[in-house]
Amino acid sequence: MALHVPKAPGFAQMLKEGAKHYSGLEEAVYRNIQACKELAQTTRTAYGPNGMNKMVINHLEKLFVTNDAATILRELDVIEGYEKGCKKALEILPDLVCCSAKNLRDVEEVASLLHTSVMSKQYGNEQFLAKLIAQACVSILSDSGHFNVDNIRVCKIVGAGISASSVLHGMVFKKETEGDVTSVKDAKIAVYSCPFDAMITETKGTVLIKNAEELMNFSKGEENLMDLQVKAIADSGANVVVTGGKVADMALHYANKYNLMLVRLNSKWDLRRLCKTVGATALPRLTPPTLEEMGHCDSVYLSEIGDTQVVVFKHEKEDGAISTILIRGSTDNLMDDIERAVDDGVNTFKVLTRDKRLVPGGGATEIELAKQITSYGETCPGLDQYAIKKFAEAFEAIPRALAENSGVKANEVISKLYAMHQEGNKNVGFDIEAEAAAVKDMLEAGVLDTYLGKSWGIKLATNAAVTVLRVDQIIMAKPAGGPKPPSGKKDWDEDQNA
Repeated sequence: MALHVPKAPGFAQMLKEGAKHYSGLEEAVYRNIQACKELAQTTRTAYGPNGMNKMVINHLEKLFVTNDAATILRELDVIEGYEKGCKKALEILPDLVCCSAKNLRDVEEVASLLHTSVMSKQYGNEQFLAKLIAQACVSILSDSGHFNVDNIRVCKIVGAGISASSVLHGMVFKKETEGDVTSVKDAKIAVYSCPFDAMITETKGTVLIKNAEELMNFSKGEENLMDLQVKAIADSGANVVVTGGKVADMALHYANKYNLMLVRLNSKWDLRRLCKTVGATALPRLTPPTLEEMGHCDSVYLSEIGDTQVVVFKHEKEDGAISTILIRGSTDNLMDDIERAVDDGVNTFKVLTRDKRLVPGGGATEIELAKQITSYGETCPGLDQYAIKKFAEAFEAIPRALAENSGVKANEVISKLYAMHQEGNKNVGFDIEAEAAAVKDMLEAGVLDTYLGKSWGIKLATNAAVTVLRVDQIIMAKPAGGPKPPSGKKDWDEDQNA
């Protein structure tokens, strides 16, 4: 019989065997600070147009190759930040605004404002991509100024190059039409979540057929029923049918007979998205739709991009307007990275619809904040001044990271920036295109960041850091026991006899 060793009295008795417990300044707080430092070190080398890519494998064993810090943080499930001096930083920030967007319906102006966010992911392609994103965003901006980022869709098609990417006003699916009809104007759309097939009874039944005539009549009855169902749909005014299930051959025959365009979408998410776009209601049974249940769009047509067939639902009107950016590229990884750049650009436009103010990029705003917060810290009595000065020093991380990632001496860049800002040049930031440690005016160079982005970045990072500093106990539960789940055969759905 194994010897039972009793647990030490106190807090440890309340925990399961194998659980770990850390407490106090040395064990808990310092561990959190170290974790934040290591995380900052991980994401720092990914910052800017010259940032290095990171290879991240998440808990589902999916591989990401990216320099997008948001993707890295999301897959690592970690948050970092800092707080002291935040209030003063937010007071200073409005004074650092260098310009504002004048007209968000001007494609050229919007494209110039999106350069910075796109450049950090796709350096060299920022002019082309920023214009594509600007065209897509401006085309669906409502008269009220409301903008929904979900109304910009991305469709990735392998082949050609980035320069072959384009914008289509409408929704695009990598599908082919099922029937003979490939184009419909002034489309009235019936959407079904069920298969486009004859209805079957809920209970099993047996039909006794005694001769050939009865067999013919039975088959004829099925055909007549299918004919009536499809005719009823056509008589309701619908000229496009979208189904979420399989399409029977007989149903396809009658769809062609009544000139119905037939599109099959396997994904329920695509079906829901389409319903939202065209204003339709997905019906669970093959019944004729009412006017309220039917969706509408200007045209539905089959097109070919490269060697891929696509179905386009084109919607010109403001209500439910949607644009799709078609991304072309040689590999899936490349197109994934372009998609992240598009996502950044679209969200930047969304921010500009809320607040048109802009601040200089390239580390100019951070150095000016560091300079002014340091001066403010020197006026504060007591021990607070040391924390405020350290908070100000943390802002140097941005221009320092940009310099290090560009292969330039960071200390030399920081000193030059401080020297220029002491002379009153608030808009001067790091010049990443120069071979040596150089600085230039970010407003003239067109390197601009959104005011709201900077403001919320400071707030959220500060709140997260304060949360970390307030934690003085860490309890780590023992992992659940039991065997690991089977990995399964990756080719389980392939026919081994093929």
